[in-house]
Parts: sequence; C-alpha cells; structure tokens
Amino acid sequence: MSPPLFLVRELPSGDRYRLDGPEGHHAATVQRLRPGEELLLGDGAGGMAFCRVLAATKGALDVEVRQRWTEPRPTPAVTVVQGLAKGDRAELAVQAMTEAGVDTIVPWSAARSVVRWKGDRGDRAVARWRAIVREATKQSRRAWQPEVTDPMSTKAVCDVVASHAAYLLHEEAEQPLTTVPLPTDRDVLLVVGPEGGIAPEEVEAFTRAGAVPVRLGREVLRTSTAGVAALAVLHTRTGRWA
Repeated sequence: MSPPLFLVRELPSGDRYRLDGPEGHHAATVQRLRPGEELLLGDGAGGMAFCRVLAATKGALDVEVRQRWTEPRPTPAVTVVQGLAKGDRAELAVQAMTEAGVDTIVPWSAARSVVRWKGDRGDRAVARWRAIVREATKQSRRAWQPEVTDPMSTKAVCDVVASHAAYLLHEEAEQPLTTVPLPTDRDVLLVVGPEGGIAPEEVEAFTRAGAVPVRLGREVLRTSTAGVAALAVLHTRTGRWA
C-alpha cells in the first residue's frame, strides 16, 4: 500500500519536520503511524515530500524528510460544471470526481436543480464541497488539489464554456464522448446536469456558447456518476491515465 498523504500549507525546507495540528492528529492518533513508517506531505500545488516517522507523540509526528519533488500540473486540465443535486448525490459526485482526477469543480444552479444555495446555506455548502475535495485529494494521493469555485448561474457558465473545449453530457446527444474530436490546444470542460436533467433553454444556451452535446453510452447515468464516468473516458483518451 502506498504511504498516506497529509496536506500542509508549505512543504518543509529542512530535513526534519513536526506534523501537528489537524493533520498531525489524524496521522498520530487516528492512523496511529509509528516510528519507521512512511508518509507523504503535499502542499496541494504540486509539491510533494517523502518522509519517515522518527517519533510519535499525542497529536503529532516528528518526521525525517527523505525526498522532495514537484509534479507538473496534469494537462489538459478538466473542469466539471456540476448541477446542484439534493441529498448527498452531488457530494458523492464531488468525492468521486476528485479521486478520478478532476481539476476544477463548478457548482451550477441549474433550472431543474431542486436544491438552491442562498446566503449562509450556500456558504456552508461550498465549504462542505471544499472539505470533501481536500479529503478525497489525500485519499487518492493527488499532488494537485482541485479547486471548487463559487456557485455559478447558467449565464456565468456560458462565459466559461466559451474559453474551453466544452462538452455537454446529454442522453439525447448523437455523438459519443468516446469518439468526439478533442482539441489539443485548450483545456476541457464538462457540463453535468442535476437529477431532472438539463432544460432545453440551457442546452440551447450552452451550444450557442460553443459546447458540444455528447453521450456516454446507451445507459442514462445519475448526476452522481455521470461526471466520474466522463472523466475516465477523457483521461484515457488524452493520455492522463496512460
């Protein structure tokens, strides 16, 4: 099993480091790492360090830094516009997409979204998605932590679509994502609708902005699984999973 990853604000510059705070508590008290065991430190922006535990105390570890390196940002970057969904479906999507290699997640207040993020509720929901992304980044040992933007309207999403190679996941589309042409000079954006699907006026707005409607297969996937399935297709085709 690969060493566990713990995220820190800044990688240590010396060859000794004390991992404390919430990450130290999780490493020493929850995972119960002991002297001689190995771990990874990451800053979420490509910087990584391979370490070995020297000593374990209550809520903290003293580690020896054995190796440092920087991983380049994966290309092409992939943004997923995720329609807001009720219950835990959107949160499941956020977790799975992070583990599958998404780079940016945009919460989208779609016309058919049952849930609405307003005021304090919206702030708490965004914070929750960001916390899920952080934990999923650690679980999947990612060097780059994905960004969760503030919620966007359909109009705001259209502005983002215009600067990307954008694809709209839609069960009635004729062209499959497995064969649609993928430009090599732009980052990729995927639009995933909420439980009720994408409204006709939204499909029209996105296609006018430059998005190409595509389907994954004959099956109709839930909003919680469509994004991660599409990421698997894209990463295979672009070589990110080579």
